[in-house]
Amino acid sequence: QVQLMESGGGSVQAGGSLTLSCTASGYRYLMAWFRQAPGKEREGLAIIYARGDSTAYADSVKGRFTISQDNSKNTMYLQMNNLKPEDTAMYYCAATPDQGGRRFSYTTYPSWGPGTQVTVSS
Repeated sequence: QVQLMESGGGSVQAGGSLTLSCTASGYRYLMAWFRQAPGKEREGLAIIYARGDSTAYADSVKGRFTISQDNSKNTMYLQMNNLKPEDTAMYYCAATPDQGGRRFSYTTYPSWGPGTQVTVSS
């Protein structure tokens, strides 16, 4: 199964930027970034296909966040711009080797990193 590890979280003021990284090993067909704030459901943010670099975004982050990958480094990224206090959450990367799942559903992904905290102050 895929092994994942996030890094790059931290504290930033509203309007600032952060870039998260996720290192991956093992076969993956589809990768994604999710986040979960206290008391809220885990929310799919962005997905990227391991081959071909096709991407898709949730409306809540479209235009502010960019997902990308560097396959030579086995690393996926999430560039986050114009951060808002409501972006405060634990951010997770996820992966699946299988086709056919709902791309923004957490149940699609069997492999997860431990998460990295992002805190945005007003």
